[in-house]
Amino acid sequence: METLERGKERLKQLSYTWKASDEALLSHCCEKAASYVKNECNTEEVPEGLLSVTIDIAVGEFLKTKKTFSPNDLSGLDFSAVVTQIKEGDTDVSFSEGKSTEQRLDEFISYLLSYGTPQFSCYRRLRW
Repeated sequence: METLERGKERLKQLSYTWKASDEALLSHCCEKAASYVKNECNTEEVPEGLLSVTIDIAVGEFLKTKKTFSPNDLSGLDFSAVVTQIKEGDTDVSFSEGKSTEQRLDEFISYLLSYGTPQFSCYRRLRW
């Protein structure tokens, strides 16, 4: 199951601490994301070009579920203030402010769930 393994890798890239008990949830999220992509494109298999989109959607679903039911599991993710602007002359660094860690997590989850959906039209098949 390539999608599941790539989903695990994506979570590791985000500094998520993987536990064996997460396997069933991620597997479900991968199946759900694949089904969504196949239904949107009206195809029997997830198109190769949409595999990374499918993985991000699955990871977004996984993080959304974890945030709802096990928010302590997400403590390893770093959503602290990020640099928004850097000036070189007399060195000026600006950080994003005004948003809580939870708001940044929500924005990131929303991004993962919607990322790549405009690409569906490239793979969409007509339904007769």
